[in-house]
Amino acid sequence: MILDDLLAGNKVFMDSNIFTYHFQPHPALGTSCTRLLQRIENQELDAFTTIAVLGEVAHRLMTIEAHTTFGWPLADIGNRLRSNPADVQKLAVFRVASEKILQGQIQFLHVTPSTLASAIVHCQQYGLLTNDGLILAAMQAHGITKIASHDGDFDRVPAISRYAPA
Repeated sequence: MILDDLLAGNKVFMDSNIFTYHFQPHPALGTSCTRLLQRIENQELDAFTTIAVLGEVAHRLMTIEAHTTFGWPLADIGNRLRSNPADVQKLAVFRVASEKILQGQIQFLHVTPSTLASAIVHCQQYGLLTNDGLILAAMQAHGITKIASHDGDFDRVPAISRYAPA
């Protein structure tokens, strides 16, 4: 299924790649992600995420901006950013994007220690990485069965439906 298949009134969890493809426009997938975010801002859909996902978005946007601004290779860019705090201070895309998300219509789900315990079980059960396990546990704790994501790993989870950018 694709993002445009989400129906008005649906509850959907937003994965980090949807935001990233919108704020650092992906040539093929950015347009559908932007349409989805517009539908959310128009309150056509109820959208949810977690602060952990927003942290992933901010980090990814920071690395992409550093790569394009300074010409740094993406390999080991985290260490380069740590070693160059003055350059980090010059980056703005991650901050602007984070502020827009926080001020928008996205609702943030609370993640508890029991959510983490469930996430660990999901990681082993479905072969998910930790952050994806946390997403699944948060979704299940809040009765959300639809996820907007480009990450095909969620297809291994029969209890949810993934809607991908196209």
